[in-house]
Amino acid sequence: ESIDLGEIMFSLCYLPTAGRMTLTVIKCRNLKAMDVTGASDPYVKVSLMCEGRRLKKRKTTTKKNTLNPIYNEAIIFDIPPENVDQVSLSIAVMDYDRVGHNEVIGVCRTGIDAEGLGRDHWNEMLAYPRKPITHWHPLVEVR
Repeated sequence: ESIDLGEIMFSLCYLPTAGRMTLTVIKCRNLKAMDVTGASDPYVKVSLMCEGRRLKKRKTTTKKNTLNPIYNEAIIFDIPPENVDQVSLSIAVMDYDRVGHNEVIGVCRTGIDAEGLGRDHWNEMLAYPRKPITHWHPLVEVR
């Protein structure tokens, strides 16, 4: 039985001719509260993975004191068409803390080695190039 950590909505769009993928972090909802105040200061960290190695990482701005942040921030990765079936994205919603370490609220994956919705979302992006495909993804605990 997994605890409810919340959900993240993002869109994926791939431009095969440019070899460019845009992940737009749209918003999160019902995030798990990480701070004593009953809120969190969430930001989203996206890592481009290949064979278990992190190639690149990007993050959004931090939204203060909310469990339902709205970002609308585009994160762009250069992925040549010949490599698009070898990579995946690891998406972590993090809680920013001024003191100590930033904590992971929850994660989700999309790409070739993701399962379920993460895999379907990726395949849909590849099936409809140049068109942003948007889905909600449930956050899971880091394993």
